[in-house]
Amino acid sequence: MRGNRITLDEKIEKQKEIVSRNKDRYDASVEELHKLIEKRNAIRNKELMEAVGKSNRSYEEIMRFLLGDASNEDE
Repeated sequence: MRGNRITLDEKIEKQKEIVSRNKDRYDASVEELHKLIEKRNAIRNKELMEAVGKSNRSYEEIMRFLLGDASNEDE
């Protein structure tokens, strides 16, 4: 029975190593995902600011629209 226990302990250690490697890959993938999302958000923010700059709407009109207060649009 002792032989089986050593084999089981070895399997446990091997599985711990596999889990550790997979966690490292997972963490790297999550970090890459966050970087890509930040890059997309920066691009969107730049596009939004350019659109606001080109708009013939006032700051107040844009803010009302963005905040969902469309009741004062035709003032």
